[in-house]
Amino acid sequence: MNQLDRLIAEFASLVWGLPLVILLIGGGLYLLISSRFLPFRYLGHSLDLLRGKYDDPNAPGEINHFQALSTALSSTVGMGNIAGVAVAIALGGPGAVFWLWISAIVGMSTKFFTNTLAVMYRGKDTQGNIQGGVMYFIVEGLGKAWKPLAVFFAVAGLVGALPVFNVNQLTQAINTILLEPQGVETGFTTNLIIGIVLVIITSAVILGGLYRISRTVSKLVPAMVALYFISVLAILFVNIDELPRYLGLIFTDAFAAENYKGEPLFGGIVGGLMILGIRRGAFSNEAGIGTATMAHGASKTSEPIREGLVAMLGPAIDTLVICTLTALTILVTGVWQSSDANGVTLTAKAFENSIPYFGDYLLLLCIAAFSISSLFSYSYYGTKCLNFLIGAERKHYYNYFYILSILIGATTSLSMMINLIDGFFALMAIPTMISTLILAPRVMKAARIYFKKHLD
Repeated sequence: MNQLDRLIAEFASLVWGLPLVILLIGGGLYLLISSRFLPFRYLGHSLDLLRGKYDDPNAPGEINHFQALSTALSSTVGMGNIAGVAVAIALGGPGAVFWLWISAIVGMSTKFFTNTLAVMYRGKDTQGNIQGGVMYFIVEGLGKAWKPLAVFFAVAGLVGALPVFNVNQLTQAINTILLEPQGVETGFTTNLIIGIVLVIITSAVILGGLYRISRTVSKLVPAMVALYFISVLAILFVNIDELPRYLGLIFTDAFAAENYKGEPLFGGIVGGLMILGIRRGAFSNEAGIGTATMAHGASKTSEPIREGLVAMLGPAIDTLVICTLTALTILVTGVWQSSDANGVTLTAKAFENSIPYFGDYLLLLCIAAFSISSLFSYSYYGTKCLNFLIGAERKHYYNYFYILSILIGATTSLSMMINLIDGFFALMAIPTMISTLILAPRVMKAARIYFKKHLD
């Protein structure tokens, strides 16, 4: 297992090299600048769309704007926000948060373009149902000659959509917060039992398809975000004196080596810190990865630009708000320096230190909601990929593979699970960004027509 762990870590480091950073962040900056900062200019209109002001029940698609964003957020607003941020700070200190922010700002533009394309170039599966996603807009937008690129995305998505990291961290949280303080000896047996319980819960929802998933997460996501938001604000209030200092350190440490514990890259420490923040940002908000296009591509709308505007809110909610709150909680409580814990355990220590007696239980409740909602959405992404590869009649086979992976995630190490998903996310980003950059001029042409028609 140690050798496999090392091989997966080397694979993740290899694919997260300079070429991918240039493609993901450089490509995102190009989209942001070439669109003249469109995501920020039409933020008010995107909020109107989210509230349902322009919903048309007769439009093509399966779910409304809010349900599409909730489904996408239920996968991004998850353990990446709690455990992923903790991993970033444990390795990179406060400076890693700055690069998280950069990935989110750039990611808003990327999400606008990718999810506009997901509706603009929807395809049909073997049963004649309308489908959206990177693999479909590659084939429909670029032509059949580009299908190998679409197949590459779908194959990588079969692994990238597995819930192994979320399950791993939920299992760790249940062990350290709930079982071990009660004197229960934790290990493979307890991990397996937790995995089996998660299999039962997940199966009950995912076997009901997208409609049941979207209805479930559209109720769960707002509630879990609100609970987490209130809890973290309480912790920041208790440690308000430390807040200004750490806000300053986020900026100064972004270009310093003082707290960085990872490997130097691109000839220096700052390169390694930048990669760390961008990797964790991509893991958190998935901008440029392409998973969210499969949820937004199912939205009930005949206006592709509208779905792009709604989708771009994802990185703002996910990274600029929720990841920042988690990061500040870990920083102001000082646990990132006083503890050797990593992942979700580090965040739990921050809650425990600031809210005695029940703070860690409060976090466990949030973690359970974050993780379980992620389990629902990722299964949908995996079935969409298998649908594209072998047909709608066989897509349900993915759910059995997916359910088995829950048991694997519950019983293996954190490093193996996070590197596995990191690596396949990187592979998914390659076809997503290449096709998006090629098709970007068509999005801008459609955007000019849309805004002239509806807002001028």
